[in-house]
Amino acid sequence: MPSPPLAVAGGRSDETPVRRGPWIERGRSALLVLSSFAGGLALLFLVLEQRPAGGWRVLDIAVGALASLVLLVRYRAPLAVGLVLAVAGAFSATAGVANYVALFAVARSRRTEQALLVALADIAGALVFWLLYPANSALSLTVVVNTAITLAVVAWGALQQKQQDLVAVYRDRAARIEREREQRAEQIQMAERARIAQDMHDSVAHYISLIALYAGALAVAGDGAENVGTTAATIRTTAISALDELRTVIGILRDGTVVTPRNSAHGHTVAGLIDEARQAGQLVVAHLDLPDDSGSTGSTAAPREPLNAEHVYRVVREGLTNARKHAPGALVTVDVRREGGDALVTVTNPIEETGSVLPGTGAGLSGLVERIAAVGGVTEHEVVDRGENTHEFRLSARVPLR
Repeated sequence: MPSPPLAVAGGRSDETPVRRGPWIERGRSALLVLSSFAGGLALLFLVLEQRPAGGWRVLDIAVGALASLVLLVRYRAPLAVGLVLAVAGAFSATAGVANYVALFAVARSRRTEQALLVALADIAGALVFWLLYPANSALSLTVVVNTAITLAVVAWGALQQKQQDLVAVYRDRAARIEREREQRAEQIQMAERARIAQDMHDSVAHYISLIALYAGALAVAGDGAENVGTTAATIRTTAISALDELRTVIGILRDGTVVTPRNSAHGHTVAGLIDEARQAGQLVVAHLDLPDDSGSTGSTAAPREPLNAEHVYRVVREGLTNARKHAPGALVTVDVRREGGDALVTVTNPIEETGSVLPGTGAGLSGLVERIAAVGGVTEHEVVDRGENTHEFRLSARVPLR
């Protein structure tokens, strides 16, 4: 059966109608059915010289109409539809367009081997149609034309399938990249929030321990002491600072907004930190041997290289806070000195038998270890046996100055 090249409407979109509205899909399907039937009628009345007559012509047209309607389910069972319409095209000229549309659907949605099987069935059907109406064309022309058309349709459908698969691969890759980007952004945000939470923990613990120290001094001083008012004012100021820190943390946890704490370690000095502890009544002996920008009380000469002052400050603050919490009233020794390109920080205090006055979670030390490690430093903490049933807690760190 000689058949002209076909302009096939529709395609992969029939498999994914959810991407379009129902009325658009229905309109496309109706257009495909009408185009297939109109093409079959044109083939019957305009192309063929020998055609069925009488009742056979009516039957031919009816089979062609039914074959065009079957195209509505071509992507639900493409192989079965392709083989059925190949048989229909062997006896009905009006079905000569519908069978190639079905072949295209097989080539576009199934393996090439299955498409070639349907193509062979279409070529065989064309030979059967030639046996019924041999006056239309020579046998050789029928074989050549129908073979060329079927192979072209198979190649077109296979190309469409490869393009669709490639688009799907790129779409999945883009979606995966987007998910990974979102995950990275979420991880960065979580890491930043954890960093701020750690900073808040250290700051609040520092202020609370100072408040406890001031309150203890106030209780010892009694109501008649001259510095009661000053100590109470200091307690009030320190409590306000602690509340500010807590307010910042609550804001972060409520809406997830990452902000820089108002009372961070940046800009503070080790010397100021030690003075603050001494004013609260903590016994501190300090040996500071660093340029002024790291918080020392030593030389006023300009530093020879940039210093990681914030991390030095954090180590000393954690040591003083732990001493106030776990060894109130004990003498604390702070030693900060340079060794090559590093700052060596050591904070020691004896361990009191009375135990801790303020509760602790251990999060401060673990966070400090991670923070110093992030800048290439090393942090250690241990209990040292001094003999005669005395023990000492030592917090030491090596902080790169650059």
